[in-house]
Amino acid sequence: MLSVFDKLLEKLMYFRISDFLEKHNILYKYQFGFRKYHSTSIALIDMIDNIYDNMDKKNTTIGVFLDLQKAFDTVDHEILLYKMYLYGVRGIVLHWFRDYLTNRQQFVKLPMCLLI
Repeated sequence: MLSVFDKLLEKLMYFRISDFLEKHNILYKYQFGFRKYHSTSIALIDMIDNIYDNMDKKNTTIGVFLDLQKAFDTVDHEILLYKMYLYGVRGIVLHWFRDYLTNRQQFVKLPMCLLI
């Protein structure tokens, strides 16, 4: 559980990093999630448009769909921090992310009445 302060700080960092990535044109143009004006609906429209274009050209079209909902859980944090450094995230902000990602633990606490 994050405190109100932690949630505000997290939101602030999200906006700062997002603005930085957009300003420096770092993100791949087909990165649709978690971006302004790049919804998953637009990704779907783009995909359908590509399918129709290829059908018109008599090309074979194959789709591979992956569910990456838990993808962040598998990211190596050291590689992520190194890439952030390469893209220009430095100093206090990089140290904040390192602290945020280091020794993270998650647990579930159940009320006693549910255990009986």
